[in-house]
Amino acid sequence: MKKYSVAPNVDVTGWFVKLEDVAPEEVYDAKDDAIAAAEQMAKENSPSLLEILDKHHNVVEEKRY
Repeated sequence: MKKYSVAPNVDVTGWFVKLEDVAPEEVYDAKDDAIAAAEQMAKENSPSLLEILDKHHNVVEEKRY
């Protein structure tokens, strides 16, 4: 199962979409844009887990595809 995450940068001015905690795939200005992109990636690579993280990098939501 592939694991994707959406997490803010240090000052929460951008949102990273990562695969398996490696280098970010993409950086987005808006959280909603980052989540939409990560959801699409996760759906295309099912089975997948998507974790949405807060500014402290705690998981606030998990989605499985």
